[in-house]
Amino acid sequence: MKIGIVGAGAVGGAAAFALINQGIGSDIVLVDANAALAEAQHLDLLHATPYCHPMRVRCGTYNDLQGCSLVILAAGVGQAPGESRLQLLQRNADVFRAIIPAVVRAAPDAIVLVATNPLDIMTHVALRLSGLPPERVIGTGTLLDSARFRALLAERLGVATGSVHAQVLGEHGDSEVLVWSGAQVAGLPLQRFAALQGVPLDEAAMADIDAGVRRAAYRIIEGKGATCFGIGAALAMLARCVLFDEKRVLTVSTHWGDIDGVQDVTLSMPVQVGATGAAFHVPPDLSDPELQALVRSARVIRDALTALGY
Repeated sequence: MKIGIVGAGAVGGAAAFALINQGIGSDIVLVDANAALAEAQHLDLLHATPYCHPMRVRCGTYNDLQGCSLVILAAGVGQAPGESRLQLLQRNADVFRAIIPAVVRAAPDAIVLVATNPLDIMTHVALRLSGLPPERVIGTGTLLDSARFRALLAERLGVATGSVHAQVLGEHGDSEVLVWSGAQVAGLPLQRFAALQGVPLDEAAMADIDAGVRRAAYRIIEGKGATCFGIGAALAMLARCVLFDEKRVLTVSTHWGDIDGVQDVTLSMPVQVGATGAAFHVPPDLSDPELQALVRSARVIRDALTALGY
């Protein structure tokens, strides 16, 4: 199983390392406009393989993506401290106009995973530029946000993250929607489990968790310049779902025709992911305030797409 990674920076490198650690795929090809960076990442990753899983790792050009089952797009301009994801829009759209045609020419049958910010808009741009069916262009969306939500709830309640089920929907960004109404721990509604634990989960605690999820990227970028490990792990998990046909339901960014009147928008909702890509959309059960927030989030994305000419 051959995987291409376009963009060998922090996110692309972290994704490749996660793939090697978990034994996902058999052949990884790194492509970057900076050939020296791609070569350096290739060597560093290659030296990790004796202690991880046997895997071929190399760097190359777009032509070397031929035969890829999956191509990860991690190329683009990084998010600067204090900069919103939407402010990245025009700069990274220009990057995609250059790379998407080359990727599709080399690997026309691959499923494309998008990790470039602003995520939902770039996934929409990749879909339109590629001409691929919507199910074969998938953004990482709110996978990372949902993981942050689960991790903070688990920390608050003193349980393992694997026992917490909670989703973040909408934009991977400032307008994202934490779905409190559907959150569960060990199969129990969140508030019931919190009460059994004797852990207060009042409005102040919820606001603190909300801020922790919503502002996480800004805090990380301010401290070390970029987020990479969380999104790298999310990309590896998403790649595994595709390559091994796991059919997991994930909060990934895909194209939706209509979100309560907002037309032609790409954003994160629950989607079943497997060998054919984003195979089945799962409409979520939301409270009225959550639905209203989701519609507002969809409008933020649609307005940005309209301004960009999509």
